[in-house]
Amino acid sequence: MAEKKQPNLKDGTRVYHVAKREDGMWAVKFAGGEKAIKLFKTQAEAVAYTKEMAKNQDGKMLVHNSKGQNKGKIKKK
Repeated sequence: MAEKKQPNLKDGTRVYHVAKREDGMWAVKFAGGEKAIKLFKTQAEAVAYTKEMAKNQDGKMLVHNSKGQNKGKIKKK
């Protein structure tokens, strides 16, 4: 079975997404990934975990909005 490549930016940077699931849990995933790396009860826990992982892996973190008309879209900082 072929090894699956981790989704990266064009420059090779890993991208992690933090998004709220329908069951209310917050999931951390690789960009384009199907399975969650880890689940959290709160957004703050998910963001803290992902920040540390991105820092250790020279990656980037993107957080998705969880409410309103921008639900699911990436937050602008």
